[in-house]
Amino acid sequence: MRHAKSGYPDGVADHDRPLAERGVREAPLAGAWLRSHVDVVDAVLCSTATRTRQTLARTGIEAPVQYLDALYDATPGTVLAAINGVADDVTTLLVVGHEPTTSSLALALAGPGSDAAAVGEIEAKFPTSALAVLRTDATWDALELGAATLVAFHIPR
Repeated sequence: MRHAKSGYPDGVADHDRPLAERGVREAPLAGAWLRSHVDVVDAVLCSTATRTRQTLARTGIEAPVQYLDALYDATPGTVLAAINGVADDVTTLLVVGHEPTTSSLALALAGPGSDAAAVGEIEAKFPTSALAVLRTDATWDALELGAATLVAFHIPR
């Protein structure tokens, strides 16, 4: 998931930017969509940026959260390494991060059988609050590029 729409207040460092009014409205819509279309989230990896933390809080998703500095301004490889460290008992993981990393990683993980329309939408744009849903039979520590199937892409509005 990409964080919800953030504001740009004067004098606030990028890491500390809060959600804009639109983000405050749309993050709960993303959470509602997740709860109705995805298995119960067992764990969350979330960037430490203010906007990602606020996004997660407004989704209403209740699961153990690991806030990681490394997810802020991360490369897709950094995020995949964090995912590779998730415990085997987690079946559904939510990652809350930033662009362009979120779209790059979703596309890189999407292997054979992925929803072509969803791939095309992500290639065009991965807007704020958007969610890419990927499924895999791999364990978290064995997840690698191309080893998942992109099954849905949703933009809550």
